[in-house]
Amino acid sequence: MSTENEGTAVPPAPSAPPVPVDAPAASATQASDAGAPTTPVPPVPPTTPGGAQGPELVHAGPGPSYASAEGGAPQQGAGAAPEGGWPPPQVPGTPPYGGGAEGAGGAGGYDAPGGAGATGGYDAPGGAGAGGAGPTGVWGAGYQQPAPKPKNGRGGLVAAVLVAALVAGGLGGGLGYTLAKDNDNGSSTTVSASDSGGSVKRDAGTVAGVAQRALPSTVTIEAESTNGEGGTGTGFVFDKQGHIVTNNHVVADAVDGGKLTATFPDGKKYDAEVVGHAQGYDVAVIKLKNAPNDLRPLTLGNSDQVAVGDSTIAIGAPFGLSNTVTTGIISAKNRPVASSDGSGSNASYMSALQTDASINPGNSGGPLLDAQGNVIGINSAIQSTGSGGLGGTSQSGSIGLGFAIPINQAKYVAQQLIQTGKPVYAKIGASVSLEDSSGGAKITTEGAGGSAPVEAGGPAAKAGLKPGDVITKLDDSVIDSGPTLIGEIWTHKPGDQVKITYERDGKTHTVSLTLGSRTGDS
Repeated sequence: MSTENEGTAVPPAPSAPPVPVDAPAASATQASDAGAPTTPVPPVPPTTPGGAQGPELVHAGPGPSYASAEGGAPQQGAGAAPEGGWPPPQVPGTPPYGGGAEGAGGAGGYDAPGGAGATGGYDAPGGAGAGGAGPTGVWGAGYQQPAPKPKNGRGGLVAAVLVAALVAGGLGGGLGYTLAKDNDNGSSTTVSASDSGGSVKRDAGTVAGVAQRALPSTVTIEAESTNGEGGTGTGFVFDKQGHIVTNNHVVADAVDGGKLTATFPDGKKYDAEVVGHAQGYDVAVIKLKNAPNDLRPLTLGNSDQVAVGDSTIAIGAPFGLSNTVTTGIISAKNRPVASSDGSGSNASYMSALQTDASINPGNSGGPLLDAQGNVIGINSAIQSTGSGGLGGTSQSGSIGLGFAIPINQAKYVAQQLIQTGKPVYAKIGASVSLEDSSGGAKITTEGAGGSAPVEAGGPAAKAGLKPGDVITKLDDSVIDSGPTLIGEIWTHKPGDQVKITYERDGKTHTVSLTLGSRTGDS
């Protein structure tokens, strides 16, 4: 998938989405225990050169309007993977994850992968280091320049002939109209429209009707770091106080003293500031400075009730083309997706809505709407087969595989960020392996940084889980890997009770546990 900000490699993706829950879950509500201590998100380790080549996973993030001549890409790094890292494992040939170089994936932290894993970038190759096998992602390198207009010679002649032809056509048309008018005996059958196209009323249920209502509540976001690098993304009005919801990787460049602006379709531009950002969820909230009093928040839908085949409408700024509307359907639900946040340190995990609506770099953070105009997701990443590299002349584009963060999860995260400025993550308190596997999420025998693999007194320990246990289900959702487990856990809130199915010594067991919490990204 492709993103707009430089970052690290994308973890491996399972070949099929987890089995959905039989009955739709209720809408996400605000979480409790926001201040509870949590386990920090480990860094993503660097990659090893020469990794297996495969599909590219990139954020559908900002088109790099402020990128340097080299594309604003991070330099390739070398060295051993940091402890407790977040490199999702690289699974060759699986679409939702871009990857890095071959190598063994390492143990994760409490609900966080760790050890050695491949890194690349949001569209950028990774540096040296051990990592899981997988494809390499590349970042979008900017816009393609239009071909220069001809100045002299044949080009000018063609233009002149065209003008002459148009003038002649105009004269002929005027003469024909005059003759027809003089000979009109009242028997004409021509029917004229009562209104011009601009004043025709569009029904609320049509794509045009939805676009007319939603466009005034979307913004094009420009984020610039202190060194002048940045990009373009999208966001939408969350409330009347001026809060705008978008992706974390869209605003990552402006978090530490950078510049942030939001422009509405009518051309009005506002300075903005980051209220809070969640790297793990890839969600951020910004607030307009001197916000107008006529803001119209978009209506939030219920992503749990979305069905495969439902119509979708995406709004964003692909390749900097603001206020672009595209359509499609929900192609799949509960698709495990992992990607870097653009800072090169942490990974984000989601159980995503997959859509074939055209999504490209610059769409990140924009709303994914249903046929009634309700927000059901936040466009975040795309699968791409493009070969455009850092500083190259080509850039990855949409192939009909886009991924959005379900709005029920994003709403909960946004509310936490507005209230406290920090995200709150659910956890089970156990380290899981990120090695390539389709058999489940295995609790490691060693934890990240030498810590215990099962947190003493944590949810997993209280439920009787031990190192070596392989978790195969969370409630009714099939778990086929560590990243899938993390994504499913993060669709819940701290305090939720879940059923864990696991295998030990060839026997299957099921236990209930209450999810713990971790506050912040570090």
